[in-house]
Amino acid sequence: MFENLSDRLERSFKLLKGEGRITEINVAETLKDVRKALLDADVNYKVAKTFTDTVKEKALGRNVLTAVKPGELMVKIVHDELAVLMGGETAEIQLKNSPAIILMSGLQGSGKTTFSGKLAKMLKEKKSKKPLLVAGDVYRPAAIEQLKVLGEQINVPVYSEEGNKNPVQIAQNAVKQAKQNSNDVVIIDTAGRLAIDEQMMTEIAAIKSAVRPDEILFVVDAMTGQDAVNTAKEFNDRLDFDGVILTKLDGDTRGGAALSIRNVVNKPIKFVGTGEKLDAIDPFHPNRMADRILGMGDIVSLVEKAQEQYDEEEARRLQKKIAKNQFDFNDFLSQIQQIKKMGNLKDLASMIPGMGKMIKDVDIDDDAFKDIEAIIRSMTPTERTNPALLNASRKMRIAKGSGTTVAEINKLLKQFEESRKIMKMMTTAKTPGKGFMKKRR
Repeated sequence: MFENLSDRLERSFKLLKGEGRITEINVAETLKDVRKALLDADVNYKVAKTFTDTVKEKALGRNVLTAVKPGELMVKIVHDELAVLMGGETAEIQLKNSPAIILMSGLQGSGKTTFSGKLAKMLKEKKSKKPLLVAGDVYRPAAIEQLKVLGEQINVPVYSEEGNKNPVQIAQNAVKQAKQNSNDVVIIDTAGRLAIDEQMMTEIAAIKSAVRPDEILFVVDAMTGQDAVNTAKEFNDRLDFDGVILTKLDGDTRGGAALSIRNVVNKPIKFVGTGEKLDAIDPFHPNRMADRILGMGDIVSLVEKAQEQYDEEEARRLQKKIAKNQFDFNDFLSQIQQIKKMGNLKDLASMIPGMGKMIKDVDIDDDAFKDIEAIIRSMTPTERTNPALLNASRKMRIAKGSGTTVAEINKLLKQFEESRKIMKMMTTAKTPGKGFMKKRR
């Protein structure tokens, strides 16, 4: 997401390159290009105009320090205003009551049901909650079945009533059951339509009135662009929802919805969906998203994702093995699994400052580790712990079993040995009285 916008903004800022100072003329030229970039990204016209007018006012009113180049100052102002445009601060989900009731709303196909499962999984694992999913879409049988499948996958109970076509009654009964079973969060999935209609709006308004949710979340497909903003406005006029969920941000979307929606409905974006997997859900951080739009990466989110998979006890065990030069292919395979759990590889790489532009046209497959995993899994337990045993005949057997070649196995072994040496050096350097530390004394 935002790749085209990032490229266009970068070209816009180049108009100020080499300029000694900010003037009304060069700012006007730059912001004309910025406005075009925003409109091409499907940002609402009024939002784009207000945005560039604000940036112009701040740029012309700023005394430029001699140490700061005009282009750098413009990037800083645009960054700050982008963050404000998307909400300024991170908006938390409100779960004060017990049970806290979350009502999901949105059009059919926006991803409500899938996101309900993602949200339940996140609240269970990261907030230590005991959620209950409620199948409130009584018109689409597949929705009820889909929610049940999701519930099984994440080990979260799903409340449904076969044959009952009254979603208000189902929601009320679900809340009663949640209280009896000590479920502290109730997530109600509701029916959607291909377009907004009066029956759908009346129905969800009735559910809201009956259960008085703590949070009403509007789920919208970011790939629908400006239409997403218009739909959000109509829903908000009727429901006065509390926050927006943007799904499919990993798709080929221009990003206009993310930049316009807050300004139009004056409600925060609370979460984003970044893939099909059930852990592909992230809190929305306006500042971090502004960083990514301007090609600055998002190292904070990358570190947070790494910490989620970080096991201190495992890390200590691994450090001891590295220090004794006992790091083996079992450990290597374990590290690969942890990296894969962090999410989409290209998305992760783009969080590294400066990396997004470098890998823009590079195809980073999520199966990038597939051959390496196949090779390691084709080894015997003894071979994994002692790679030195891998002679020509063993390599032939492993190549046959993994669908690879002996050359690929040799390449992996070489990389593995180099990695072991580097890790050993780093561990030694951190130990007082040894290695590099000793030489410095």
